[in-house]
Amino acid sequence: MTTPRNIQDQVTLDGVRVLVVEDDYFIADEICNTLRAHGAEVIGPSPDVEQGRRLARTQPIDCAVLDINLQGDLAFGLANELRERDTPAIFATGYDDSVLPEEFTGVVRLEKPVNLRALLQAVHSCVRSETTSNT
Repeated sequence: MTTPRNIQDQVTLDGVRVLVVEDDYFIADEICNTLRAHGAEVIGPSPDVEQGRRLARTQPIDCAVLDINLQGDLAFGLANELRERDTPAIFATGYDDSVLPEEFTGVVRLEKPVNLRALLQAVHSCVRSETTSNT
């Protein structure tokens, strides 16, 4: 994962609450640090689906970044729960589009290693489109 030097001038996520569900410590740390550096409030990170569910149910969140395979447990159920609450999810994964169930066609999927600029833009776009659809 690389962060371009000028990225701080491009995306601001002030006050955006982002749930991060990622079982690789180093990837989770880099994602969380990047989001925080751009003003986001990070919920988690959670290393597994169940903890991610608990956080999603008890914390207000605006968007989620989900790894698909978390210690052998797939995050699609959690993604569906988030969708039912109109909370957008972004998949950050090593899997290609063929693994995504049909209901997730069109959901942002970022391939690992995650381009942090793309991640920030995806979170910003998800939250912005969620805000405009609720007005």
